[in-house]
Amino acid sequence: MFKAERFFTHPVGIILSAGSAAFLWGSAFPAIKLSYGLLDIQPHESSEMLLFAGYRFILAAFLIFIFLVITKQQILLQKTHIKPLVKIGVFQTFIQYVLFYIGLSYSSGVQGSIIAGTTTFFQILFAHFLYHNDKLSMRKGWGLLLGFGGVIAVNISKGDLTMDFGLGEVLLLIAMASGGYGNILARNASKHMEVGYITSYEMIFGALGLIMLAIPGVGLFPFSFTWEAAGLLLYLSFLSAAGYILWNNVMKYNQVGKISVYLFLMPVFGVFLSSVILNESLSSFVFLGLLLVTAGIVIVNRGEKSNKPEEVDF
Repeated sequence: MFKAERFFTHPVGIILSAGSAAFLWGSAFPAIKLSYGLLDIQPHESSEMLLFAGYRFILAAFLIFIFLVITKQQILLQKTHIKPLVKIGVFQTFIQYVLFYIGLSYSSGVQGSIIAGTTTFFQILFAHFLYHNDKLSMRKGWGLLLGFGGVIAVNISKGDLTMDFGLGEVLLLIAMASGGYGNILARNASKHMEVGYITSYEMIFGALGLIMLAIPGVGLFPFSFTWEAAGLLLYLSFLSAAGYILWNNVMKYNQVGKISVYLFLMPVFGVFLSSVILNESLSSFVFLGLLLVTAGIVIVNRGEKSNKPEEVDF
């Protein structure tokens, strides 16, 4: 019989789960870019982006519901769970994506990609203050610096690395903090609820907020979907569902500081897959970035005890 805790706390299980989640989320970069091209969504059309994201997460929740039904897990929403699930959806999906898309429209793509890597810092910072046995140490600090250095290296060949800190960058930082805090909330809720149940409903609540915010600007159905665009939307929904279930499970059974560094792999995979799928040039800096991120993961996890952080209600 499959034992979730044994798998998600085993070193191989952690690498497979966290690495697969990062790979799936990394594959979203080229998939979203292709989708925007097919649906004629321009870089500054934030309402269209928010509506498309709302579609994506609603469909992702539906895919998770199918999985829950097949595996005979809880699917009916409990009244006492509404408030915590709405809270997770607000931070993990709604606020994060609203501020991300608006912030990205005021920032360069390179700066946005680099700032997206700060989610790891925020998660580890939250864990430092919320869990007594998941403190930020010198070893974690070096691992974080190496990992973030890898994110910067990956983006060196993509454009000007001059960091002009303005409104866009502030919004992106808040978006990453919101996403990181949402991940912590989901981890805490997993002590009382199943991961699939949490993920499906937080996506629904977050997606409904995105859709309602976008409707005044573009309506509910402004897109003309081709089979290719529909297939990409289905894939994006699948990677969201599978990625968050894997990530929330590995977060549930392990220390936040031990796992969060794997998020640095996401932009590395994103750039690599974009080169393969979109025929974009692949710089040797990508491999340097991968090396730095891997070194950061090894340093953070070297000699790390498997003690799980205590449960904190917040």
